[in-house]
Amino acid sequence: MASSDDVTGKSPDPPSKPLLFPYIDEFHHHHSPPPSESDPSSSSHYPTTITYNYSPRPIKDLTFLLLFLLFVISTFAFGIFASINRNPNPPSSVSAFSYDIRTDSCVKTGNRVSFFNLFLSDSGYILKNLILTVVVTLILSIPISLFVVFSLKHYAKQLVYASLPFVVLVPVCLDVYWFVACTVNDTCSERFALGYRILVLVFVLLVVGVMVWIIVVNWSRVELTVKIIRVSADALSNNLGLFGVLPVMSLGLVIYFAPIVLFLVFARLNGEFVPRGKRGKVFCEWEQDGWVPAYYALAILTMLWSAAAMVEAQVYVISGTIAQWYFSKDDSRVKRSIRSSLRNAFGPSSGTICFSGLLIAIVRIVRGAVDTAANEDARGMVNVVLRCCVNALLSAFEFLNKFTINFSAITGEAYCASARFAYELLRRNLLSVVVVEVVSTRLLAAIVFVISAIYAIVVCVILKAATDLGVDSYFVAAVSFVVVLVILGFLVHVLDNVIDTVYICYAIDRDKGEVCKADVHEIYVHLPISRNHNPAYLNARTPLLV
Repeated sequence: MASSDDVTGKSPDPPSKPLLFPYIDEFHHHHSPPPSESDPSSSSHYPTTITYNYSPRPIKDLTFLLLFLLFVISTFAFGIFASINRNPNPPSSVSAFSYDIRTDSCVKTGNRVSFFNLFLSDSGYILKNLILTVVVTLILSIPISLFVVFSLKHYAKQLVYASLPFVVLVPVCLDVYWFVACTVNDTCSERFALGYRILVLVFVLLVVGVMVWIIVVNWSRVELTVKIIRVSADALSNNLGLFGVLPVMSLGLVIYFAPIVLFLVFARLNGEFVPRGKRGKVFCEWEQDGWVPAYYALAILTMLWSAAAMVEAQVYVISGTIAQWYFSKDDSRVKRSIRSSLRNAFGPSSGTICFSGLLIAIVRIVRGAVDTAANEDARGMVNVVLRCCVNALLSAFEFLNKFTINFSAITGEAYCASARFAYELLRRNLLSVVVVEVVSTRLLAAIVFVISAIYAIVVCVILKAATDLGVDSYFVAAVSFVVVLVILGFLVHVLDNVIDTVYICYAIDRDKGEVCKADVHEIYVHLPISRNHNPAYLNARTPLLV
């Protein structure tokens, strides 16, 4: 029997136990070595079966958890010191100090300026309506989010097809509106000649034409994506408790950031006024303590790491909860699935989450540095090639990392082991690491944009009819649009993670030759396979049998 290495043209490696069970369906039966040919000595390195680990999990990646705690404790310790040691006179009160020749120092001669005068401006009526609109929007965001989830569960196809025309119509209407408005306006028509206006008009229309062509060419993929979104919405609707847990986690992060931000403000007040001489005159100048910039760097890095770790913790909780739903039998509702996922996320796997958050934070910093360099005057082919390579590597890491956290939430493995096992799992089943539908994010974003725009229009009409805001009603409606867009954008983020989790669970099912969710297999079996394998596999690939 030929092994998979023989088929791909690679030289066979020494016998070792495969990562997972051999395939049971006909395709895997003809292309995978039987268990008897594997080496039992390697069984300690790889799990023999992969499913959700309900048993107590050992602590993993403890080193990174301790390192994270060291950063947090140092940030709070130095922050408390900065709060106690701060100068009661802020740097902005330098005009209240003058040089005293008798003491050769700066002494206070005037009163400090009150900063609270900046907040005494009165914008009563507009502010009242703005706050009321935001509060009502936050309350209505709950039923709106539930409406989107259950609509995607039952009417995903209709909702997507109704939103797609707006993806084309909105830029076209804006483009035509700008062209006409600029032509009518004398100032705009003087700044932009007719040739430039026509060029912009045609360019935008060409871009929209390309978008339409992409949609038409990938229409079969759009239909498949609609089914994937429907399955993910079904999984999320069976775990609605996530809508309460995930916002609370985000709120906890904000509360955790509040004292750090306060410490940064107090750290800025650590210094003193010292005399400076220039052109024979002596004046007072604020001199900051030398340790303050270092504390700023420490606190900002801690905040970046904490934010990335919280995002990874949310992904972990989503993955653990959805995986328990996926592997449950007969669609039975799993009890305390969210609670067990939270316990694992902030318990045995907290080090793994800290490790992943650290890597994500580093990727964000590097990407920000690359983008900053791109915005500056960095010319030359070498710089362009270097930026492309860096962005490609960072994107590849982000794709691999998301499946790593999914796998860790399911099995409780350490970060590096989860990355290796997840990649090997997808490779053995001819599933690409980057093949999960990127189209789903675009379609969901289009739906969110359309719903947010409709809500903003309704708000604007109500404000026009019921208040005397006038032109300011457009501003209040725009704020409500942003609020709904952010909330529904968070829903899209959750759905994206549900799609990834279902994908990795499907890969586990496929590897073991089992079918825990038949409706998922009927859809995911149509996903394209990895391009890194021999095309001969394409014709041999058959769906698993229930």
